[in-house]
Amino acid sequence: MSTAWKIDPAHSTAHFVVRHMMITNVRGGFSNIQGTVVWDSADPAATQIDLTIDATTVNTNEPPRDAHLKSPDFLDVEKFPKITFRSTRTTTSADNEIDITGDLTIHGVTKPVTLKVEGPTDEAKDPWGNTRIGASATTKIKRSEFGLTWNAALETGGILVGDDIKIEIEVSLIKG
Repeated sequence: MSTAWKIDPAHSTAHFVVRHMMITNVRGGFSNIQGTVVWDSADPAATQIDLTIDATTVNTNEPPRDAHLKSPDFLDVEKFPKITFRSTRTTTSADNEIDITGDLTIHGVTKPVTLKVEGPTDEAKDPWGNTRIGASATTKIKRSEFGLTWNAALETGGILVGDDIKIEIEVSLIKG
């Protein structure tokens, strides 16, 4: 039987990793993740996800870089304040790995992506009586495919910001 779960924004995160100056990775994240998941352990293919991330909350622990990421050079959060994911298909492999394909919208551009999902965990009661499950998901995208093309050439060759972005999502879900 399908069960509706609400994403708990206080205990859920979305992070990204991108190559900087071709020598190191920079990590950042977003807070205020909201949405719903409909999950049926007997029929994982019926899974439905509706996820919204507040793009204005981007944080790399470097305020000038965060301001640049919020600017029209990157996310343009005044024009595109939300990042969304809507599932379109779920598949399960023989070893119970779950792939959830859906439409990811960043910077007003929507592209299909596939999330590799770990979980969900077994149900557990929290101290307040809520039933919870958790899950993790990862994917990789090319930022240029979402219109995020700003860059700068380095004096030594190469570019300042890599095109490949790894996305990591952790969700705590509350039943009901």
